[in-house]
Amino acid sequence: MKITAIETLRTAEFANVLWVRVHTDAGVVGLGETFYVAGAVEAHLHDTLAGRLLGKDPLHIEALHREMLNLPMAQASTGVEYRAASAVDIALWDAFGKVCGQPVHQMLGGLCRPRQRIYNTCAGYGYVRSNDIKPVSTWNFDESAGPFEDLNGFMTRADALAESLLEQGITAMKIWPFDPAAIANDGVHITVDELKAALDPFERIRRAVGDRIEIMVEMHSLWNLPMAKRIARWLEPYAPTWLEDPIRMNSPQALAELARSTPTWICASETLGSRFPYKDMLDRDAMSVVMADLCWTGGLTEGRKIAALADTYHRPFAPHDCVGPVGFVAGIHASFSQPNTLIQESVRAFYTGWYRELVTVMPTIADGHVLPMEGPGLGTELQPAVFARSDLSVRRSEL
Repeated sequence: MKITAIETLRTAEFANVLWVRVHTDAGVVGLGETFYVAGAVEAHLHDTLAGRLLGKDPLHIEALHREMLNLPMAQASTGVEYRAASAVDIALWDAFGKVCGQPVHQMLGGLCRPRQRIYNTCAGYGYVRSNDIKPVSTWNFDESAGPFEDLNGFMTRADALAESLLEQGITAMKIWPFDPAAIANDGVHITVDELKAALDPFERIRRAVGDRIEIMVEMHSLWNLPMAKRIARWLEPYAPTWLEDPIRMNSPQALAELARSTPTWICASETLGSRFPYKDMLDRDAMSVVMADLCWTGGLTEGRKIAALADTYHRPFAPHDCVGPVGFVAGIHASFSQPNTLIQESVRAFYTGWYRELVTVMPTIADGHVLPMEGPGLGTELQPAVFARSDLSVRRSEL
């Protein structure tokens, strides 16, 4: 079997999402995805990677993974090169599962549990749909889109939001109320009024539901180390589950210093590419929870190595999702196949909303858990309507 074409698809409306379809001479087509800088990733795929992939056996996944990243500019980052390789890698695993008639989680070693606990990242329907990737300006509130405008919810009525999640059996939520102050003050200071506003959601949640729900705190790498330490202390009375990416993920020493200063777990990081920077941070005891985004860090091939590395250091694995529907599905396959998966990220405004506009099958989520996908490969495809969209652009490199 040979790869005969690499096809990329993107739309003006969902400008951050790039899909990759790997075509073969056996008629099998693998679907992959990445998110952010879609135009640059598309150019790299066709201008650089296509020549390395066309004519190769799509089932030689490890060899192709190494080939895509054996470039002087493809180092340990989540830049264009890694995002492109991630999308192709996910597509190759999809094709592998289709050839064998098995779900990807089976190809990765099989189920480690019958259902996987999820948490809800409290984004809204319009969050990150625009091409603007600066925190706060991407929030795009849209209360008219449905009942799960959860980002505005955690900022204004966090108590009611926590109760709503518990009604659905979801017992963990992630919020980021410190972002506005970080943006306003370059991550070096917070005023008394800003601090009160940031702590208000935690007060409301604990007052309304007590400890029946876990709270994860997303910090988007916006703070410097002294302020991150202060914020960690201010949050301790509310017993958050973890602080995620509190500082820039480029200094294992600084992150380790933060980790030593607080009993709260440090979760890191979807911003790391490949297993090597994870090892640097694990060697420093800088992280308690290992998070990876499979669309950015090297796909399923690298993702399972990162999970295994975390397990070697007796750390839990927690796949990231606040991107596109194919990446969400890929993360779920990885979650089920790894013995040390703690919890799977999800966004109910996405999987009940715009994800369904784009793919044919969404995972079943019930009682705060996701169930395994059942079809061959990833178990989902692009909706036929995607191919008929007037804002769709397609680029193809052929053998």
